[in-house]
Amino acid sequence: MPGEMGHTTLSELGLERVGHTEKTQINSSIARQIVDRAMKIIPFSVNVMDGNGLIIGSGDPTRLHQRHEGALLAINDNRTVEIDQATAQHLTGVRPGVNIPILFQEAPIGVVGISGQPEKVRRYAELVKMAAELIIEQAALMNHVEWDKRHREELVLQLVQGPDLHEMHLRTIAERLGIDLSQPRIASIVRVLPAPGQELSLDHLQRLVHLLEFPERNNLVGISSVARNEVIVLKPITLNRTGWSQELERERVAKLMERVRRETDFEIRIALGGFYQGLSGLSQSYETAKATLEAVSDADAEKSGHVLFYQDHTLAVLINGLSGRKWRGAELRRPMRALEGKDVLLETLACFFRNNEDHISVCAELGIHRNSLRYRLKRIEEETGLNFSNIGDKTRLYLAMLHQG
Repeated sequence: MPGEMGHTTLSELGLERVGHTEKTQINSSIARQIVDRAMKIIPFSVNVMDGNGLIIGSGDPTRLHQRHEGALLAINDNRTVEIDQATAQHLTGVRPGVNIPILFQEAPIGVVGISGQPEKVRRYAELVKMAAELIIEQAALMNHVEWDKRHREELVLQLVQGPDLHEMHLRTIAERLGIDLSQPRIASIVRVLPAPGQELSLDHLQRLVHLLEFPERNNLVGISSVARNEVIVLKPITLNRTGWSQELERERVAKLMERVRRETDFEIRIALGGFYQGLSGLSQSYETAKATLEAVSDADAEKSGHVLFYQDHTLAVLINGLSGRKWRGAELRRPMRALEGKDVLLETLACFFRNNEDHISVCAELGIHRNSLRYRLKRIEEETGLNFSNIGDKTRLYLAMLHQG
């Protein structure tokens, strides 16, 4: 899997979810919670036994891991079992007290016992039972939420895997999670940017995930890399006659950026991939988002407000792979070497192409006269040996500028 994040196991939450049904068991963590809470409200020692009658939580640590025969009677018969001094002498691991089954979804899953003479502790039985079952219900809810969250994240990471998708399997998982995979989506990658001197942690990524999931936008979110501080988002989009509504998505992203600025102490950079039909199109969309994030320099990303649409950087993305072939990359960058140290000419060239060669816009942005612009463009031609009037030369200049980072 592409993700690097370790997940909390369901058993660590105190309950285990097995297959597609819930097998609810009390573990020692939940037992300790029950004991601690109960002994804050009653003046007697409390024990918690699992479904096998084993003491897994106790106000008296010496009793831990002992078999409690009174608990076995309570759970097997699903009834309260009171044990006096005389009876206790004939049972293993038992002291006087009251033992009450703990029910979950109307089935006994364990026993809570109150140590003491039955006539003294009996009145606390229902109170302790209610406290125990409330803790169990809260743990079950946490289990359900965590199970759902973990499997949604795993689904996201599998959907961007590529050609090895098992579509029927993924659609079955999605249906179980209540996710509509027929909804058109694009993949985006959100990278957390630390402030100067700031050290990022998993907590920053989790806060980002919360912002991406709430309020509900039907986003599918997964942490893809803790090392790179990246989160994958499969964003629902609106299709129109010409493709998909990028303007609507730009508005949504602008609102997200504003929320991040307002509610966090970090910045983000987001790259949005293209739209491709079908479930397998999500992996292609992810690849274009990833390539966009890699191709655009930090300086250009900052000029774009850290919002990068693949469609705005397609050429830069497509030629970025040339850097892997050393001589081709060097040749592509060669015109820029002639302009090294000539910052005014480099700035002019970048502005010239950024404004689609519109002289009026370039002069306005640079604050110069048209004659000054003509002079600078002539200097660029002289230094590089390339001519703006020649489409081949102009293309080389443009590609060299894109590839110089």
